[in-house]
Amino acid sequence: MIRLITYTFISFILLNAAIFAQIYVAPNGNDSNTGTIDQPLATLQKAQGLASAGDTVFIRGGTYNFRQDQISRVVSNLFACVTYLDKSGTEGHTIKYWAYPGEKPIFNFSAVKPANERVVGIYVIGSFIHLRGLELTGIQTTIITHTESYAIYSRGSHNIFENLSLHDNVGTGLRHYYGGNNLFLNCDSYRNWDNVSENKLGGNNDGFGCHPNSSGTGNIFKGCRAWFNSDDGYDIIRSGAAVIFDSCWSFYNGYSTSFESLGDGNGFKAGGYAYDPASKIPNPVPKNTIEFCIAVRNKANGFDSNHHLNGNYWYNNTAYENNINFNMVNRESLQADSSIWENGYNHILENNLSYKAGSSDTAYIDTSKNILSHNSFNLGLNISDKDFVSLDESELMAPRKADGSLPDINFMLPAPGSSLIDAGVNIGFAFSGKAPDIGALETNYPTVVKSLKNILPNNFVLYQNYPNPFNPITNIIFKVPYTSNIKITIYNSLGEKIHTLIDELKNSGTYKIQFDGSYLPSGVYFCRMAIHSNKLNVTNNSIVKPMLLLK
Repeated sequence: MIRLITYTFISFILLNAAIFAQIYVAPNGNDSNTGTIDQPLATLQKAQGLASAGDTVFIRGGTYNFRQDQISRVVSNLFACVTYLDKSGTEGHTIKYWAYPGEKPIFNFSAVKPANERVVGIYVIGSFIHLRGLELTGIQTTIITHTESYAIYSRGSHNIFENLSLHDNVGTGLRHYYGGNNLFLNCDSYRNWDNVSENKLGGNNDGFGCHPNSSGTGNIFKGCRAWFNSDDGYDIIRSGAAVIFDSCWSFYNGYSTSFESLGDGNGFKAGGYAYDPASKIPNPVPKNTIEFCIAVRNKANGFDSNHHLNGNYWYNNTAYENNINFNMVNRESLQADSSIWENGYNHILENNLSYKAGSSDTAYIDTSKNILSHNSFNLGLNISDKDFVSLDESELMAPRKADGSLPDINFMLPAPGSSLIDAGVNIGFAFSGKAPDIGALETNYPTVVKSLKNILPNNFVLYQNYPNPFNPITNIIFKVPYTSNIKITIYNSLGEKIHTLIDELKNSGTYKIQFDGSYLPSGVYFCRMAIHSNKLNVTNNSIVKPMLLLK
């Protein structure tokens, strides 16, 4: 039974019976201090020693200039880790390493240059850990042969990496191996380039890498951005388990900031085994999901299957001015000596948008071996610049919203009257209009002549659910300015309807309902509020918010 509470009359205060510690770290701190707000510590390493499951380590704003003598551990005689997080939280009680509210901690590793070792800013091997709001820069490389350094190196499970900024490192922004059920949320990784080792082109330096083993399921990238990384934006080569990319952006990868050619330059390198022998290929080969993502002006491919020995799910993605926008290349078979330049198979591509590719919209796609439905490149649409509200690429680098989510952009948003609007197929995701739009950005234009500002009155509000992430119950609050029919529905990341919470007439007011996800697995879900009112002159206005369930 769902309880509806009008805020005008009733408010609630939730009291948690458990008492958890708060530990403080500051640039002017000292590890001999007690870790209170008045006597903060100097390092996360010391804070971890004091923290227990459920505790929060608050990191005060300012610049932390790390010294080489602060390397806490060398792993496998190779990885020189400044911070080594091996203490785990528990389910429902993560250990939180959070930026202090309203402040920006900057970790500068430029003085950490150990010879013959790979530098790691933060090595995370523990589980149920939550990093939020940190900026990591200046990671160095000293080895001149094949090597790689990392701002963050992750090997745990059930961790959250949120609102992290990883930039200007002589190494990869974030690389994950082995573990599962990790959430990489609203993170930026940019201008990372190893100009020291091998040919100095940074061919190993990606914005994000994710390479779980076969049991490492449930890894999700949500709302992340990668740009001007010397190799790829996102790379999941040899992943042993399926990875999900949801609403992520990748642009200008494979280039320096002056567009000098560097590494491979793929936006999303979604799998692949290339020359690997059959004994090293997971069975079954995982099928990754790439949905509502944007790839722009990457040197090689926008979306690349990278010789993936199975198909992936490609839903509602937008590719613009990549050399090849959608490349589904595969290899002939599992045999190591077979051709690796063959048509991909078992891919499902639906509602994808390709525009102004450098050489071709698609490559290695055989319609007899894949499912292609309602993509711009197989619908025969005559697309021009006029089909978009904006082609200003600078919008992709706009500041994030206050809550860390991606900025609202008009770049590649279908313009009123575009043939891309309502041209997709309903595959289960929430949409506005008669059918989904083609591409990553869904429009919400009225059916009568109205200005863009009048699509939906500002006083209709669906607030972000709280808590978020949640386990297993979260609150959903919405505001109705005048009598309207309100329908609130929960969808999973594949667009499948999970549950309708309400579908009824509501008077003006602010309402709260609870959603119980105890019967659902961890993952990204979406709450859609659909509104019907005679005052709107349209019948299908909606607002969608992401929800993150972590168990």
